This record gives sequence, structure tokens and C-alpha cells, in this order.
Amino acid sequence: MNISASQEQKFRALLGGIDADRRTLRMKEYIQHGSTSTYDHCIAVARMSYRIRCRLSVPMRDRELVRGAVLHDYFLYDWHSYRGPLHGYHHAETALQNAVRDFEDLTPCEKDIIRSHMWPLNLFCVPHCREALVVCLADKLVSAGETLRRRSRIHRTAGDAV
Repeated sequence: MNISASQEQKFRALLGGIDADRRTLRMKEYIQHGSTSTYDHCIAVARMSYRIRCRLSVPMRDRELVRGAVLHDYFLYDWHSYRGPLHGYHHAETALQNAVRDFEDLTPCEKDIIRSHMWPLNLFCVPHCREALVVCLADKLVSAGETLRRRSRIHRTAGDAV
């Protein structure tokens, strides 16, 4: 699902520098899936969200869609060695708390995106706006791709060892 060069240019503009913000760049320190950093995962989800939005041709708050997607996993810890409550159920709330603390200008839509991106796993955190629903879907698609690529590399490596 590709977007045009002009749509890619608009996507880059919608990022508005949040992708280069020193706080956001901290997500590069943590691995999300396989060898993909949390930062790269969030940028991929933002791009996928914008691609879906372009295909749907439905009115959306594009800037909020992209910013919310970039911050949806702003939990800032290594979940692979996390010792707290189940990461999958609780990291969205941690990401929201961190984002509210570090980015004072978050809109209600951006907060909804971050809070609800794990729906339906987090059954009671239902997306309340179109943008949140799109990011929720994009996150599942990107996560599945990252996980499948990791498994594919593992199987290729195991086959090489034989």
C-alpha cells in the first residue's frame, strides 16, 4: 500500500519535527519487535496510519493522527525485561502518562490514540475517534510484519546451521 510522492512529502511535514525531538529519539534505546527499535516501530505505524487514511479518503485530523501514532508506544522502558504488570495490558497507560508529561500540547484525539491503541486486548480502552481506530489497525499490521520478519530470519538462520 504505497502513497504518492506528494503524500509522502505531506506526511513528513505532518511529523512537524516530533520525529527528531530529543525526547522522542529516546525510543531508539529500546527494542520493540525483533531488532526493530520502538522509535522505528512508531514511525512505521505513523506512516502506515497515514497510508490507510489516504486510502480511505475520510476526513481526519492528519496532524493528530501522525503525532498520536508516533507517541503511541512512548513507554520508555525495555519491555522484554519488564517486571511490572503485564506489559501488553499496561504500556498504553504508561505511554500516555509519559507523553502528557513530556508534550504539554497533546490534544484529546492524540491522547485517545495513545490510550486505545491496544484495543481489543485492552477491552475497556475503546478508540473514540477515527484517528485512534486507524492507528490501532496500523499498529496491528506493522507489529505483525515486524514479528513475521523476525521469525523468518530465525528460521533462515536455523536452516543455515544445519
